[in-house]
Amino acid sequence: MSAIPVGILGATGMVGQRMLHLLEGHPWFQVAFIAASQRSAGRPYAEAAPWRLHGECPGHLAGRIVSSCDPALIPAGVKIILSALDGSVAGPIEEMFRAAGFLVVTNASAWRMDPLVPLVIPEVNPDHTALLHRQPGAGAILANPNCCAIPLALALAPLHRAFGVEAITVSTWQAVSGAGYPGESAWDMVGSVHPHAGKEEEKLAIEPLKILGAPDAPADFPISARCVRVPVADGHLLGVHARLTGAPSAAAVARLMTDWDGGVAAELPSCPTPPLRLTTRRDRPSPRFDIHAGGGMAVTIGRVEDCPVMGVKFYALGHNTIRGAAGAAIANAELLCQQGFLAS
Repeated sequence: MSAIPVGILGATGMVGQRMLHLLEGHPWFQVAFIAASQRSAGRPYAEAAPWRLHGECPGHLAGRIVSSCDPALIPAGVKIILSALDGSVAGPIEEMFRAAGFLVVTNASAWRMDPLVPLVIPEVNPDHTALLHRQPGAGAILANPNCCAIPLALALAPLHRAFGVEAITVSTWQAVSGAGYPGESAWDMVGSVHPHAGKEEEKLAIEPLKILGAPDAPADFPISARCVRVPVADGHLLGVHARLTGAPSAAAVARLMTDWDGGVAAELPSCPTPPLRLTTRRDRPSPRFDIHAGGGMAVTIGRVEDCPVMGVKFYALGHNTIRGAAGAAIANAELLCQQGFLAS
């Protein structure tokens, strides 16, 4: 098929840069519009966005002029917008694009708990896109989950379907790239860790329930979370303790995770099969060695063991700016394409 044109909002930030990097050579999509704040608008991309990823800024993007976030500037043929805007400004700008008739896939937290906005992971709840038809205006908004909620929900999805989850405790060790650039103070992070100062714990307590439930009814089990920022560049590591109905053994849990294929998402270019990669090494998963599994889109699971308190415990590791942000948005755009939302 011919390439589908997409627009990127917040293209100069770290998540926006990651989106552009992942869309290089994408089999379905082609970047047709890049936009950012008024501070960056009107400037060549390479000047407005000093490249923060490995390698160089793609040459064909370097001289492209960054636009402002105005729906009137979108080229003809663009129907879908991937937004990496900062959460402090995302809401009203994305609403403006929805009202103008665009499909918006947002990485910001502003829309995640709106009852009419689906919070989607293609492997877990692709049917939740039905909510898009209920939204006001000519367009619609779909939200990516939080960067820790994604690996947690992915790990729990096959378990909740097969057994039922009764309770979860989770601790996270989160990389500094999750704070964007310039992100955390060097004084806070060098030789130290600190409890996450944001609202990560609250997000982890509610977002997986919306994802794992029905479109109109979230799952009903408690999640208790503790989140810590650590001096690691990329990769969020989660320590999960789960109480499952029927108290299945760790061996049964590991087997189920290994066999899960991710359903319809297996047909999407950005979603690896299997979505969960299990390691038997006691010192893994590790951000240094495992975050690029499945092109950064797989979640690595390790140390699946019986727990004397909750029943089963394991570690889960995800690449926070790929699986947890930019790659999640692209995969959701692919899902919308697969489901016919971008049809002429």
